[in-house]
Formats: sequence, structure tokens, C-alpha cells
Amino acid sequence: MAKLLLKLQRYFRRKPVRFFTLLALYLAAGSLVFLHSGFSGEPTVPGSPRSPAAAQGPGLPYLGVMQLSRGFKAAATMPAGARRHGPWFKSTSKEPSDRGKSRDNGGARSRALRSRSGREKEEDRARYVGCYEDNTRQRTLRGMSFFDYKKMTVFRCQDNCAERGYLYAGLEFGAECYCGHKIQASNASESECNMECKGERSNTCGGINRLSIYRLELAQESARRYGSAIFRGCFRRPENVSIALPASQLMLNMSVDKCVDFCTEKEFPLAALAGTTCRCGFPSTLFPLHEREDEQLCAHKCAAEEFESCGSDDFLLVYQTQVQDNRCMDRRFLPSRAKQLVALASFPGAGNTWARHLIELATGFYTGSYYFDGSLYNKGFKGERDHWRSGRTICIKTHESGQKEIESFDSAILLIRNPYKALMAEFNRKYGGHIGFAAHAHWKGKEWPEFVANYAPWWATHTLDWLRYGKKVLVVHFEDLKRDLFVQLQRMVALLGVTACEDRLLCVEGQKDGNFKRSGLRKLEYDPYTAEMRKAISGYIRTVDAALKLRNLSGVPEDYYPR
Repeated sequence: MAKLLLKLQRYFRRKPVRFFTLLALYLAAGSLVFLHSGFSGEPTVPGSPRSPAAAQGPGLPYLGVMQLSRGFKAAATMPAGARRHGPWFKSTSKEPSDRGKSRDNGGARSRALRSRSGREKEEDRARYVGCYEDNTRQRTLRGMSFFDYKKMTVFRCQDNCAERGYLYAGLEFGAECYCGHKIQASNASESECNMECKGERSNTCGGINRLSIYRLELAQESARRYGSAIFRGCFRRPENVSIALPASQLMLNMSVDKCVDFCTEKEFPLAALAGTTCRCGFPSTLFPLHEREDEQLCAHKCAAEEFESCGSDDFLLVYQTQVQDNRCMDRRFLPSRAKQLVALASFPGAGNTWARHLIELATGFYTGSYYFDGSLYNKGFKGERDHWRSGRTICIKTHESGQKEIESFDSAILLIRNPYKALMAEFNRKYGGHIGFAAHAHWKGKEWPEFVANYAPWWATHTLDWLRYGKKVLVVHFEDLKRDLFVQLQRMVALLGVTACEDRLLCVEGQKDGNFKRSGLRKLEYDPYTAEMRKAISGYIRTVDAALKLRNLSGVPEDYYPR
């Protein structure tokens, strides 16, 4: 035996590679045996390959490790005290029953938190308008409606109306939801909206012939979609319809899909259903899509689809197709050096990138930047590479404040946004990119309180500095730009000294979001602002409001103040 071992020793000294290969194979085999022994005590889970019921069928490989990697999803089906892991995975709990209790308590706590944050989420997506009268013969909100006498909630009603592009959501009789674009009734006393929601006793859902109405914040950011088309509304037939909507076709079996497909094939961005006639065209001064009519005027059934509306000869139901309106997509540098430097100034997170997108589409010229952001350059902002004093761009983005920096510009567009929204937007940009989101750990960690403490005072001083040192300042509120883009964009373009035709501005309305808008789908499930933060920010809002009114400007919008 000793001679054999001596021979093996001499052999592996001469060929060490073979020695280490055999050693690695030995260790691997030992590891497999060890892992197998760790899972040999698996409980019999109903429906699993190791249970008696499964043993009757064809054998399947047991995926114990894969189930572990998916977060113990099958743990709920296991008997109490059963262990899903081998001895190499140590539990921090002493008793299995304690582990179960902890899980149950956590579930109850999370449910309580979700209930507590329900109102906050509703306020984030909608603003309460008030209690209004309603009439079964002449509805206050005349769009879509639905009832649920068991599970109606404020959130559910708002979500359904916003998803379909409506501006208002109203709840009545505790279980009825109505949507619409106009409130067509007078106010009622708040005490008359006194019925609890059927699905949540903590909220009010109108009363008898009384509506609790909310204005939807997301309705303008999203739009009602029908397949690949976006619903624009019901509109009165234009006077020169053959000029306003030049392409048309008679469709005896009319449906929304057929008309949208026809206009898409003809490469028009608008599809208008007029009974049995499909018309196509562009938004124009003849057909600007600014004055919506009551949707009941367009509620005539389609010949081919019983549950669809196809409008009439006098009132057209309009959809926006996926065809891009190219009338406002051309952009270039200024043909000659600009004589004045115009700033597009804002606090970070106030929508400066979106405003640049709108200005470039409206004027046809690139915007510049006081900084350089390669990601924005790659997304189409070609003026990003130019020095801010080059004079080749129509205006220059800046977040700077202070006398020296402000006096470098000859005039400015000052974009102001609700500080609560601006701070959250900038925090998302800082930790998630221009259209990304900060991680949950950042909101719950020390980053968010430190960020608010440093940035909230800057929101106020930024506006105050530009009002004090700016030579010619046009104040634009972000909320007004969202609400009435056409009018506000006209004001901004006029300051820039560019004549933009109305058809081009109407084109911008159809392309307003671009690729530079953060999605509204991902929302925090709680309010990140503490009472102390709100107290400080309210003081900054009052200071800015007073400074604006001192210069005979309109103060900050009412929704800047927390409810």
C-alpha cells in the first residue's frame, strides 16, 4: 500500500495538472452530495413532484433551488413548521410559529398603511372640486358611467375616467361613477354629499342626486386610447369640412377601427367619424380641436359595432392616429448669430427639458444649454454641444441663480412649478435619469430628507433672484403650460421674437409629449413630505407669491398650497 501511494505521489509531481483536475472533480462531487442531503428532508407539498399525488404521474425533476430564488412563493401552501431549505440556509427566527406570526403582522401593517395612504394617492392623481347637483334627465358629467354597489371607491372611479382621457370624475349615491370633460351644473352644499363609498367607508361618494367631483391630474398627461388611436373628443363639424378634412370615404359598415385604419393608410394624423362617412386631416385653424362638445351629441351607434359611437353629419367623433404630424418636426440652428441671449430659466425639476422640446417644435430652431448633457444630445437636442454664448440657438436652458449669472442674459422665460412636484421630479432625475425614477431605498433613506433641506430653499431664492436681477422676464407657470399649451406657447414664442404660424402650434399640441416626459404610471404609495417639510415649503410658497404680486404678476396657482 505504501509503495502504491509513493508511486501516485511521484506521478502527480511529474504531472501536476492532472492532480488539480482530479481534486476539482472530487470537491464538485462532494458539494453535490452535500446539497442533496440538504434537500432530502423536503416536506410533501400538495401538487409538488415529491408529493404522493404527483408520484402517480411521470417523474419530474425537483426544482428546490429555483423555488428559493423566486422568493419562497410556495411557502403559503406548506404546513407550519416545514422547512423549505437545507442546513446551509440559516433562518433568523427561532420558532416556525413566530415566523408565521411575523408574516401575518406584517401583512396587517401593510394593509393599514395602504388604507392610510389611499387618500394621499387620490389627491396626487386628482384634485377635489366640490359637491355638485345632478339630474337623471340632464347629467352633470355626460361621458362614460358605471356602477358598483359593492366595491365602488374614489380611486377606482378616478382611475377609470383618467384611463379614458376625461378631465373630471364624479361619484354619486355611494356607488355610481360618472366621467366628463365639462361640469354642467351648479354647486351644492358640501353637507349634501354625505354618502359613504360602498367599497371604502372612510371616503365620501356623493349623495342623492349629488356628485363629489374631482379634476383628474393625469387625464391631460394620458389620453383615452382605442387600440393604437388616441381619443380627442366630440367636435362640431367645421364650415369648410372638405378643406379642413380633405380625405373622406363612405363606409356603410362604419367602425372606429375601419376609419382609423383608412386615415392611417392615407397618412393623416386625425380620423373623424361622421355617421357613415370617415374623414381625415390635420389640426388646423379651420379645425383646431379646442372647443369640445358634449359627447352625447356624438353618441350615435356605429353600423358595424353596436357598442361604439360613430358621430353624425353635424358632430364628429375624432381620434388621433399613429401617423406623425411632420409640419413641426423640422429643426435647425439660427441662420445668423443671435443679437440677444434669452434664458429659459427654471429650478431643476420644473419641466425645462419639456419646455425646450415645445419651443423647438414651435419655432423650428434648436435650444442651447448652459451645461452639456450627452444623454439629451443623443435624444435630439443638438444645441446641447454648442457653447451657451455661440448665438446659434433660440434660447439657453439654465438653472443658475445669482446676480452675475442672471445679468449675463438679455431676457428670460422663467418657468415656475409647484415646489412639491418639482422637488420630487428633480429627486427622480438625480437618482433615476431624465425619465427614470428614484429607487424606494432612496426615498426611505437619508437621501430624501437631506435633498429637501438643501433644495427647498433654493426653489424660492431661484425665483426671487430672477425677478430681482432679470432684465426682461416672462413668468410662465408649468401648470398653466400643461392646462393651456396653445396660449402659453404663443406668449413664449413672442418673447423669442419668432413668428410661428397657428398651424405649427396646433401641430405641437399633437406632439407635445415627445420622448422627454416621465411616465405618470409609477407613483409613490405614500406621501414623502413630513409635517416639518410642509411647514417650511409653505413659507417659501408665500414668499414667492408675494414677490410675484409685488410686480403686478399673478401669484402662484392655488394648488401650490397643500390641502
